[in-house]
Amino acid sequence: MPGMVVFGRRWGIASDDLVFPGSFELFIRVLWWIGTMILFTYHKGHFDCNERGVLHSYLVGLLVVLALIILSLCAIVYVSAQGTITNPGPRRSMPALVYLRALLYLPELVWACLGAVWVSDDSKGCDPATVGAVIAAVVASWIILLFTGIGVVFVFDPLGDPRPQPPTMEPLGVRDLQSSEGSQFLSTARSLAVKVWESRLRLLCCCLPQDESHRAAFSSIAQLFSSFFSDTDLVPSDIAAGLALLHQEQDKMEKSRDPEVIVSHSPSSPIGEDLETELEKAAHCMQFAAAAYGWPLYIYSNPLTGPCKLSGDCCRSRAAEYEIVGGDHLGCHFSSILQSTGLQYRDFIHVSFHNQIYEIPFYVALDHKREAVLVAVRGTLSLKDVLTDLSAECENLPIEGVSGACYAHKGICQAASYIYKKLVNDGILNQAFSIAPEYKLVITGHSLGAGAASVLAILLRNSFPTLQCYAFSPPGGLLSKALADYSKDFVISVVLGKDLVPRLSIPNMEDLKRRILKIVSNCNKPKYRILLQGCWYELFGGDPDDFPTEMDNRREEELGQPLLGEESLMIRHSSSYQSLASDDSPAHTATHLPLFLPGRVLHITEDGPSRRSCFSQVRYRADWSNEMAFRSILISPRMLADHMPDAVLRALNSLTSDRPFSLCPSSLNNSQRNTI
Repeated sequence: MPGMVVFGRRWGIASDDLVFPGSFELFIRVLWWIGTMILFTYHKGHFDCNERGVLHSYLVGLLVVLALIILSLCAIVYVSAQGTITNPGPRRSMPALVYLRALLYLPELVWACLGAVWVSDDSKGCDPATVGAVIAAVVASWIILLFTGIGVVFVFDPLGDPRPQPPTMEPLGVRDLQSSEGSQFLSTARSLAVKVWESRLRLLCCCLPQDESHRAAFSSIAQLFSSFFSDTDLVPSDIAAGLALLHQEQDKMEKSRDPEVIVSHSPSSPIGEDLETELEKAAHCMQFAAAAYGWPLYIYSNPLTGPCKLSGDCCRSRAAEYEIVGGDHLGCHFSSILQSTGLQYRDFIHVSFHNQIYEIPFYVALDHKREAVLVAVRGTLSLKDVLTDLSAECENLPIEGVSGACYAHKGICQAASYIYKKLVNDGILNQAFSIAPEYKLVITGHSLGAGAASVLAILLRNSFPTLQCYAFSPPGGLLSKALADYSKDFVISVVLGKDLVPRLSIPNMEDLKRRILKIVSNCNKPKYRILLQGCWYELFGGDPDDFPTEMDNRREEELGQPLLGEESLMIRHSSSYQSLASDDSPAHTATHLPLFLPGRVLHITEDGPSRRSCFSQVRYRADWSNEMAFRSILISPRMLADHMPDAVLRALNSLTSDRPFSLCPSSLNNSQRNTI
């Protein structure tokens, strides 16, 4: 950091990112040089197999080229390993070394062509082993050239072209960008950044129809991404190093925390509330939420028996059943739902697997065990669902009887409105309650489905005052504070461990960016050491490395300046860099409207050490928490694994079936803590 500037442009790679690729290529080149030297020594004095001596010239030239490349790689690896992430001074000779290494590709290309000509025309009568060795050298040259070209494509930054700076002589970061020149510059830069992100999204989603709704989504997401990434000069490896440092710092803080500290219960959760009953209801509803994913999750959860059970049902003619099932052409999704829930075909009122952006699958069924009309909404399973997730702007959601600002996640709000119109306008709920008028309404879902289920419950609350919603692993950036408080009466959010998604919101991401900037600014170790030690810690554990985390003889005003390269597009003082040495609260950097988890929060954590053997039994505990406990992203190897629906279902089943082994001793004598 900043991105390296060579060939007249800024690239998406820093000058300290060449240690590992350079070392790998150096290893290959040394082996190659040794093999060529052995071949040269073996054939010394016998290079006239074709009576032209081309082989001798080829091997000598190859040895010289390889030696020059090895020397240049040694210099690149050594220089790239110097300095720190925010101190590129010792690496200022790196551009010259990159130019030298690029120049050596020309003789290598010439020698690869020469070797190909010799193999095709002049290798007759030569030792087959020699011919094979030359062919291997030629193929290796072309492979390295190919991978070099692919690497250039990956590190190419479309925003790296040098742009004319505003005509002012003031230092970077303090320019008066309110002037017409500065405003025009920033407007042009932002427009270019948005166009680049739109192009990336269109390329990534090239298989989707490029209609008006998709173009609008691409534009909205591009504006979000461009505004988030435009004020930093972080390259991907800087982010990886920062995440490794943050994980170890968070583990150090967790180990130093007093284990007897009691987390206060949610203000909206009465002390006498029956937590066991809520867990049993949640475990029951989670089966339906997981079933909404259809056959992919069913096969994943039952890899041995799942394919056999579904093979007899898929593609079977069911003319009558398809009257209520939409979008499931082979019938595998519906068959897996029947297997997962144990319900019969007659228990389903409506099943839809129709999937577009802002339109997600759901089903409505009669749950006779709990006497409920159950609406289950599917989570993210397609690229269209990802676009719905990423449409993270705020949208007004006025609800009668709720005072205060009412807004929610745009994409999820649109998806919930789609389901609401289906349930109400198409008479699906009326049909269900005409069959079972005494049943109550229960809405559930996981991940994206949990967010849509929560918003749907808010929309239906006035019509169905007794409804309940169980949201499993819902997105953190979902509801405004007023709506989140309103939903506490009928929504329960279930979060497992250090799940990333319930902590994912734009303010939390801004806070994470600020934390990364702070910790990499304070670290005095080179990036390659941070990454190596971070990988070792993730794989094998151990004690967190003692990286500096405080301001070590550094002026705070130096860290308060934007960490931007001279060729960066955006020249503005971002909130990400304000008060880097101040309190870690996200409120210090929140420039977006805050969004919260829905309802009351039931947090499930593993009881015992964070690292255990693969064969040890996992025991869980459940506590009432609140939405403010999820205002910061926790870095952990389980931040994605804890989000998987099968992991949530397994934890809930463990809590409800193995209750004698998961009771917390302290909770038996402490009336201030609801814990299982």
